[in-house]
Amino acid sequence: RWIKFEEKVEDGGERWSAPHVPALPLHSLFQLRTCLQKGTMLLDLDATSFKEIIDKALSGQPEEAELQPALRERLAALLLLQPQHQPTKSLLQLLAELGLSPCRGRKPGCPTRHPPAASSPGQSEPRTQISKTPLKEQLRNRFKKKVLPGAEAAHVAVGEVEFLEKPFAAFIRLRCAVSLGSLAEVSLPSRFLFILLGPPKVKAYHEVGRAMATLLTDELFQRVARQAEHREDLIAGIEAFLDELIVLPPGKWDPSARIPPPSSLPSPRRRTAVDPLDQQPHGNGDMTAAGDRASARHPHSGEELERTGRLFGGLLRDIRRKAPWYGSDFSDALHPQCLSAVLYIYLATVTNAITFGGMLGDATANMQGVLESFLGTAFAGFVFCLFSGQPLTILSSTGPVLVFERLLFSFSQDHSLDYLEFRLWIGLWVAFFGVVLVATEASHLVRYFTRFTEEGFCALISLIFIYDSLKKMLSLADAFPINWQYRLDNVTSYSCTCNLRRLFNPILTCLTMLHRPLLPSIHHPDETSTNLTPCHFAGLSRTQCLDQGGHLLGTSCQYVPDVTLISFLLFGGTFFFCTALKRFRSSRYFPVGVRKLVSDFAVILAILASCAVDAVLGLETPKLLVPSEMKPTNPARGWIVFPFGANPWWVCLVSAVPAVLVTILIFMDQQITAVILNRREYKLQKGAGFHLDLLCVSLLMVVTSVTGLPWYVSATVISLAHMESLRKESATSAPGEHPEFLGIREQRLTGLAVFILMGVSIFMAPVLKHIPMPVLYGVFLHMGVTALNSIQLMDRVRLLLMPAKHQPDLAYLRHVPLRRVHLFTVIQLLCLALLWVLKSTTAAIIFPLMV
Repeated sequence: RWIKFEEKVEDGGERWSAPHVPALPLHSLFQLRTCLQKGTMLLDLDATSFKEIIDKALSGQPEEAELQPALRERLAALLLLQPQHQPTKSLLQLLAELGLSPCRGRKPGCPTRHPPAASSPGQSEPRTQISKTPLKEQLRNRFKKKVLPGAEAAHVAVGEVEFLEKPFAAFIRLRCAVSLGSLAEVSLPSRFLFILLGPPKVKAYHEVGRAMATLLTDELFQRVARQAEHREDLIAGIEAFLDELIVLPPGKWDPSARIPPPSSLPSPRRRTAVDPLDQQPHGNGDMTAAGDRASARHPHSGEELERTGRLFGGLLRDIRRKAPWYGSDFSDALHPQCLSAVLYIYLATVTNAITFGGMLGDATANMQGVLESFLGTAFAGFVFCLFSGQPLTILSSTGPVLVFERLLFSFSQDHSLDYLEFRLWIGLWVAFFGVVLVATEASHLVRYFTRFTEEGFCALISLIFIYDSLKKMLSLADAFPINWQYRLDNVTSYSCTCNLRRLFNPILTCLTMLHRPLLPSIHHPDETSTNLTPCHFAGLSRTQCLDQGGHLLGTSCQYVPDVTLISFLLFGGTFFFCTALKRFRSSRYFPVGVRKLVSDFAVILAILASCAVDAVLGLETPKLLVPSEMKPTNPARGWIVFPFGANPWWVCLVSAVPAVLVTILIFMDQQITAVILNRREYKLQKGAGFHLDLLCVSLLMVVTSVTGLPWYVSATVISLAHMESLRKESATSAPGEHPEFLGIREQRLTGLAVFILMGVSIFMAPVLKHIPMPVLYGVFLHMGVTALNSIQLMDRVRLLLMPAKHQPDLAYLRHVPLRRVHLFTVIQLLCLALLWVLKSTTAAIIFPLMV
């Protein structure tokens, strides 16, 4: 049988083989051409049953090949017998039938797509005639799940018949596809039939049938077969097929070897448009290379970035483009995959908000802290997802903004200025400049961003995520030191005492016991304080001792279980779980529905598994802590920042100078991320909104500045993770065919749900406190590595380490000299290193300009 690739019944007769590319003898195609030239040809036949088709085929033979009436009757009776198919069985069905003898002999009848070709021939021993209605076995056949909706079946019947003296061949095309009862393996409408029966002295029938089936699965020949008006049209189709044929030398490969299906195939359009000079036996990469060359000239030359020459012309065009899709932006989110994306991005956003909130608190004396980060992320993200042009974008604080906040706070302290009021005026100026950029259609400059720029920016942000996750993990060794000096043999000498020093009282030394499972002998009853009254605080814990003004004395006071070790195990385990479960979609195990479900919820399953391990062990690993009260982190500030009163009047004018720098920073950061998210390889259908996105970010600057909340811009890595979690693939694929990437599930609901959850996280603290921070750092690492692997730069970096003979067959390697590829990669790496050095200094604020 064929859908796109050939499958054979194995010699044991119990199972179908793995799908493979059919390897045809060249002579079989020549014989097939002869059969079509001399045999019966019925085009646009009006028939509603298989019996009617056979009667018209036998009565429509050429005079020189006409059969005797008796032979026609015997041949019709033979063709109308019910063929025996090899059903596709589940594992439970196979186990239930272990005691049954295998079925021998097959006759074709196979579904394929648009019109596919039938199964391989063989000797059969049918018992009954073909039924006019589908059998229960056909209707329940699980193989139909592999067939696309709207597909048709074609039937190829070939074999040896002893009572025939010369071959009988017929090619039939029905005017309308009809169901032929129980003929096919699954119940599908049929349009094409090919019959070749002959005396046993000719042994090539089987290969001719395989050639016919292979032709009917070829999309270009399908078009010819559907549109053919005469016999010569079909012959011309075979000639065109032979023109594209590639011959393998007989002594250079094993004909019995099965060629596995390729990962990608050239489209019929590219096959017909290919330049003869490029028509070399290289495979499918030439077509891809041609497409790459075509798209490399204007990577962002879409209608979204064309200038209109009118004020706010680009913004109005963005609104007109996105308005018709607004309703579907909510209805398209009704899919289980969106639930997985919400939970995944929510946890990533929470971790990011806590991280940046803590760093902002350190940089601004808690004028902006974790609570402000939570509220700002929830508000700005919700509004952006509701009104933006690209709602898949996730807003977040970024490194350059953090550096600017630190410099601004230091400047304000040094010059006795109120930090929040100074920041308010800068934010208002940035919003004004942003609206001016939107009005003048400055976003059209995005079209000049090249792959070099995009990859440099994406690689830097991805490396920052990876570096920060590893840095946070290494810092755990300070809070939970590794017990390098601990020796199990010296456990009897370990002790810890609480020394309580009180004013006007003697010093009381009290023996305390720290309840640690690995240190059972810390408490020594025979140790007492000499010359002192017996201690009444022997049961004090470490926290109680410190709360009462005491301090700990002894060799085991700094002992803690190896929290650092288990934290690293949770960190690495979460990362590898995420990676493995994401790849589970392409695994060979379990049905495709289970694989897709596991892959969609990979990150959530990894987090739950790691949290379960942490709960079972019961160690005091650092947990996720979210604010539980709605009050500013710094009690000295309120929720509204007033523009006048604390600073001199001229500050509102001077603020325009740093605002220019922040405007450039916001514009570059926002637009480079927007360009990366709107790449044409993501197959987005609803269009971009560069001007609308920039307007939303600019207006949000006003609100966040007035309320003293952090400033927000598109977060590259989290936004890429959001898009990757919403990838759509074809639900049905032929055996051996990889699922086709259909695009991204474009909608607003996942982003809105993420930021609503962010807002209510304050009330979810009792639940969130059970999530270990190392688990979330593992998710951060996964996002950084995934984003880094999504860019071509990593492929070219790997090429630097590979000998030429082991390098993959990449499209650009066929057209660009290897030394130029390496030179381009080295220049990119040097620029990336320069950006990293720049990011690590106080000049990090200008790094988007350097990109």
